[in-house]
Amino acid sequence: MSNKETDAILFQASECAEGECSVDDVASLIHELKEQEQLLSERLDMVMNMISGLQNANAKGPERKTDEVRSFVRDMLRVFNTEKPSFLASGFSGDVGKGSTTAYDALPPKKWHPSKN
Repeated sequence: MSNKETDAILFQASECAEGECSVDDVASLIHELKEQEQLLSERLDMVMNMISGLQNANAKGPERKTDEVRSFVRDMLRVFNTEKPSFLASGFSGDVGKGSTTAYDALPPKKWHPSKN
């Protein structure tokens, strides 16, 4: 839950506490809190699954794969990063080639040198 969302709920609750709480105001606050409860519950489940996965990947022993652990942690950072990305994610650029090509067609040829045995 972001600080902005928390502040909005607290402001709504304080307005109700300071003034007269109409039935609609309380119903609106209850609805907002239930929505946040659902979102937080889903996020908690996701975090618990990540913890379990990281514990399994980080198991001590000779079969511990450090690259897998590093990759898992990077994935978690992408999930929880709240900063604006330094680049825009892009997919298909819209450029269509001239049909299928092979490596021989797409890449310049390398010089051939006889092997030295």
